[in-house]
Amino acid sequence: MLKRRFIAVLVIRHGQVVQSEQFRHPHVIHRDPIHAIECFNKWAVDEIVALNVSLEDETAGPFLEVVDRISESCFVPLTVGGWIRDLDYARRLLKSGADKLIVNTQAYRDPGLIREMAYQFGSQCVVVSIDSKRDESGRELVCIDRGRELTGTPTVEWAVRAAGHGAGELFLNSIKHDGKRKGYNLEVIKRVSEAVSIPIIAFGGVFQWQDLAAGIEQAGADAVAAANILHYTEHSCRKAKRYLVEHGVAMRK
Repeated sequence: MLKRRFIAVLVIRHGQVVQSEQFRHPHVIHRDPIHAIECFNKWAVDEIVALNVSLEDETAGPFLEVVDRISESCFVPLTVGGWIRDLDYARRLLKSGADKLIVNTQAYRDPGLIREMAYQFGSQCVVVSIDSKRDESGRELVCIDRGRELTGTPTVEWAVRAAGHGAGELFLNSIKHDGKRKGYNLEVIKRVSEAVSIPIIAFGGVFQWQDLAAGIEQAGADAVAAANILHYTEHSCRKAKRYLVEHGVAMRK
């Protein structure tokens, strides 16, 4: 039986862990990401994702130092992303301790970057992040540049293309659901999971442990991820995995 993964996400702005709500970041949760890493290590999380959501590209350099620091304390696979625009910066993140890389805006603007990264580092290292947003007509479209640019490309169409370019996984978020405590966008996750053969990581909107189960059982996600809720619930990762196991989901130990 396929074992599912539970992933903790650190949304990082200017080196601090922040709360995310529809891609706005009004509150600092941890001034030092190390504090969150230490908790997640103890609480049996399967993987950790660290995203640099800073709007300024000059934060790319300091983020390398953040990755270097947290990788020394991280005892599970570490996936990082934010401002990856070329192979050179991708290599520097890997040298700083990342195990996998998340690409978003630049992957959409230049799909060749996905192919290059897959060739250089292996597809298993390349995670394409897709931020989905519903337009006025009800279509789910890809949104890039940290939620500021709505493209005309349907989310499912881009997911299929990203997989074809060599992505090893997709990290799927819904801007409408991000931080709103109403669960994942199950409809979009289900449509994408049915359209591609690579693993899907569901993200955005978890408020109850039931939301995690729904992402797997109803939408077909291969892994479920959460951010905000984990920082406000003691032993949150352990409790989340216990809930999933008790409800029949095969989880990694």
